[in-house]
Amino acid sequence: MKRIKFTTWILIAMVLGVLVGYLCHAQAPSPEAAKEIAGYFSIVTDIFLRLIKMIIAPLVFATIVGGIAGMGNAKEVGRIGLKALAWFLSASFVSLLLGLILADLFQPGVGLNLPLPDAGAATHLKTGALNLKDFVAQIFPKSFFEAMAQNAILQILVFAIFFGFALASIRDETANTMVRMIDDLTKAMLRVTDYVMRFAPFAIFAAIAAAITVQGLGVLVTYGRFMGSFYAALLVLWGVLILGGFLFLGKSTFRLLRLIREPMVLAFSTASSESAYPRTMAQLEKFGVRDKVTGLVLPLGYSFNLDGSMIYMTFAALFIAQVYGVELSLSQQITMLLVLMVSSKGIAGVPRASLVVIAAVLPMYGLPEAGLLLIMGVDHFLDMGRSATNVLGNSLATAVVARLEGELTPQAEEDTAPDAAADSALPDLAAPALAAKQAA
Repeated sequence: MKRIKFTTWILIAMVLGVLVGYLCHAQAPSPEAAKEIAGYFSIVTDIFLRLIKMIIAPLVFATIVGGIAGMGNAKEVGRIGLKALAWFLSASFVSLLLGLILADLFQPGVGLNLPLPDAGAATHLKTGALNLKDFVAQIFPKSFFEAMAQNAILQILVFAIFFGFALASIRDETANTMVRMIDDLTKAMLRVTDYVMRFAPFAIFAAIAAAITVQGLGVLVTYGRFMGSFYAALLVLWGVLILGGFLFLGKSTFRLLRLIREPMVLAFSTASSESAYPRTMAQLEKFGVRDKVTGLVLPLGYSFNLDGSMIYMTFAALFIAQVYGVELSLSQQITMLLVLMVSSKGIAGVPRASLVVIAAVLPMYGLPEAGLLLIMGVDHFLDMGRSATNVLGNSLATAVVARLEGELTPQAEEDTAPDAAADSALPDLAAPALAAKQAA
C-alpha cells in the first residue's frame, strides 16, 4: 500500500470501529453479551499482534548484528549507546516531571466522585519483580532461543551485540558470507513486514470496535476530564520533544514528523508501540538514518525511552491521589518521580507496563491500590496516546543520535544545517536517502 492510501484506510477503519462498536454495545442485551461479542472482534486483533510479534525478534536480531558487524568498531558502538542512553534518561526525566506539573495544574481528580469499578475487574498485575536485582539479571539471556520466543528485546540485544562483535572480529570469507546472509535476512523480514502491514486496517477496526462494544461511548464522557487533561499533557510533551529534536535536527525535524505520521497513527489505533516498530524503522531509513544507528538505538528505545508511558505514570498516580483527597507534599512528589524513574526501566515487555509500575508505587505513598481500578476502564483509550508518543520519542532519539554521530545521509545532513532552504526538505522525501544509500 502507498503511504497516503494506507493512512487513509487506517482512519476509515478507526471511524468504522467506533460506529460498529457503538451499535453492538447498544444492541447487546447484557454486559456479559457485550464482552462475548467483543471477544470475536478481538480474534482479529490478536492475530495481527501475533504476526507483529512474529516479526520483531528476527528483525531486531538481524538489524543489530548487521549494524555492528558493519561497524567493526567497539568504541563506535559504545559511543552510540552512551549518547542514546543520555537522551533516553533526559527524556524520561522531563516526561515524568511534566506529568507531575500538569497533574497539579489541571487537577483532573479534584471533586471527581467516581464509583469504583466492580471488584471482579481485578488486574492481576504482578509487581513483586520490580526491583533492581531482578531487572539487571533479566537483561542477560539464559537461552537465545528462549529470548527469541518471548520477544525479550533487551536479551536479544545483548546476544546480538556479542554475535555482531564476533563476526566483526573474525574478518574472513566465512564471516563475510554470514554478514551477507544477515543483510539478506533483514531485507526478507522487511518484505514480510510489508505483507503483515496490509492486514493492519482490519486489526484496527476490530480493536476499536471491541473496546467500544464493552465500554460504550459513555465511558469517554464519564472520564472526559481525566482523558482530556492527559491528552493535553501529551501535547505539551510532544512540543517539548519536538523542540529538543529541533535543536539538533533543525528544519528537517518537520520532515521527520511527516514521515513518522503513519507509524504514529498505527500505534495510536492499535494501542501498541510494537505494532509500529517495523514501519518506524522503514521511515527512519527514508529520513536518512543509517541502518547501523537505527538497528542499535531503536531497540534500546523500546526498553528505556517510553516517553508516553513515563508521563502517564506520574499523571495517573496524582489523579488517584486527588480522587481520594490524599495530599502529597512537594518532597513526596519528587521522591515519587525518582522512584518511577528507576522502577520503570526494562519492563517494556510487560502487558500494561505503566499500570504495573503505578500499582507498585501507590502503597509507598498511602494511596489505595483499588484506585488503579478507577483508570482501568479507560486505559485502552489512554494507551493509544501513550503508544503514539512512544513512537515519536524513539524516532526523534534515533535521528538525533544519528545526527550527533554524523550517520545521516548527505541530504539529511544538509537539511539540518542552519542555513538550509525552507523548501529543501519538501520534494520527494524518499529519493535522496535511497540514492545516497545506493551510492554508498
